[in-house]
Amino acid sequence: MSRRIIPVTDLSAIPDISGAGEIPRGLLTDTLARPLRDLRISVTDRCNFRCVYCMPRAVFDKDYTFLPHSALLTFEEIERIARLFVAHGVEKIRLTGGEPLLRKNLEFLIERLARLETPDGRPLDLTLTTNGSLLQRKARGLKDAGLTRVTVSLDALDDALFRRMNDADFAVADVLDGIAEAQAVGLAPLKVNMVVKRGTNDSEIVPMARHFHGSGVVLRFIEYMDVGTSNGWNMAEVLPSAEVVERIAAHFPLAPLEAHSAAETAQRWGYADGGGEIGVISSVTRAFCGTCTRARLSTEGKLFLCLFASNGHDLRALVRSGATDAEIATAVARIWRARADRYSQLRGSEAAAQRALDERRVEMSYIGG
Repeated sequence: MSRRIIPVTDLSAIPDISGAGEIPRGLLTDTLARPLRDLRISVTDRCNFRCVYCMPRAVFDKDYTFLPHSALLTFEEIERIARLFVAHGVEKIRLTGGEPLLRKNLEFLIERLARLETPDGRPLDLTLTTNGSLLQRKARGLKDAGLTRVTVSLDALDDALFRRMNDADFAVADVLDGIAEAQAVGLAPLKVNMVVKRGTNDSEIVPMARHFHGSGVVLRFIEYMDVGTSNGWNMAEVLPSAEVVERIAAHFPLAPLEAHSAAETAQRWGYADGGGEIGVISSVTRAFCGTCTRARLSTEGKLFLCLFASNGHDLRALVRSGATDAEIATAVARIWRARADRYSQLRGSEAAAQRALDERRVEMSYIGG
């Protein structure tokens, strides 16, 4: 019997485009004065890993029904929507999934997006997040297509632990080979993200720091988050970023570094001996909603304004209904201007607790991390 989590996007609203249009000027802000600067685009809801914190096999099993190809945005549709977001101020586009490298001919999409420029003529920061399983053989093609850099998700160096966490019996050595190849072809600076789950892989914090020290790779540790409803999140399994920093500093003295921008999610720390840097992303214990400039476009064209959102806005319906660029741009402007999301800041409040009972949040595998 086929089984599926009903996507929260089934409740998505078709954006209003009635009345006077809005010309993109690159100055769009939301109700909290946050500009629109980053767009994350999920190109597939499929993944070849079954990581316990994202796509646990108990839910995403052999009977799980993924989206049909006809439901996915085409590359032409993604390019069109992305171009309108850039006109509204987006400077960075990140391709995500699922596992984005599973999307056939992804290089063709990258070529299209790499040609986009900001209103003042600057190239986009075009990047991609991957589990690294296909990176070794695809890195050169991605770079040649115009990808700027890449982020690899890697939660352990111990092979047995890594295989348990990805629940697909995939060897850590293959991911490390992919990282090496990405560096060799110039997809840099390369970042490695480690989701830290207390009692599961926190013993790997120092080994990861030791392995990537002096490698040119920026290693970032992410607090285990309550994204979606399928991962069985428990606050007791969250290891605060402050403790991550303490553990590493006991072996490698660290010094704080300034943020690259106000919207940067990671707190940066540099090795005192010049061996590079690490970052910590503390969305549970140190919320950064106040500077969040990110929008997320799902695989089937639904716009989400927060990683912890419950409902999206159906841009695909607009695109396929024959809406003009001006009408779609108007819809995006109205959606962003009404944005008030700040879930991480409210986590633990009475309102957030009630919302958790009333609503299903979108799954990370659907809109990307």
